[in-house]
Amino acid sequence: MSSEAPPQPPKDNVKPKDYYAKFTARKSYTEYTDPCEDASKASLACMDRNGYDRDKCMEYFQAYRDCKRAWLDQRRADRQRGRQTPT
Repeated sequence: MSSEAPPQPPKDNVKPKDYYAKFTARKSYTEYTDPCEDASKASLACMDRNGYDRDKCMEYFQAYRDCKRAWLDQRRADRQRGRQTPT
């Protein structure tokens, strides 16, 4: 029996975490800092559970894409309003 927490349903991962808070909480910034990290991990966990059958995890992949799209849209809107954005 695994001690891992059960994966979040895909719909719970569509909205990115507040990227500004997530980035400013880190001591250093990298290209890998991602407010959609939960969606990414959930999609990889789904692949592990289903023997790497992509067809069974399409909802998780779509949730990750939706999260990334929302994150990039928010960053774009912040830059247009003149809000300084972390990298």
